[in-house]
Amino acid sequence: MKNIIQKISRALQVVLMAPIKLPGKALNIIKYIALGLGVVETVMDDKDKKGVGKSPPAVPIVQQEEKEVRDEMQ
Repeated sequence: MKNIIQKISRALQVVLMAPIKLPGKALNIIKYIALGLGVVETVMDDKDKKGVGKSPPAVPIVQQEEKEVRDEMQ
């Protein structure tokens, strides 16, 4: 799936960068499709990097930082 999205995205980028004349509506549609595929690709990459299914930290980071600040003030 990821491979297919990357190939379609590259093909759309080639069409957008090519010095060809396209009707305005077609060009706008291609731009929006390319943008949407870029977003989908980024979301898929983020899931791969973060590791889906990992449990969140026991204490939120904000609470940890507040505790560190309080400890420093005492």
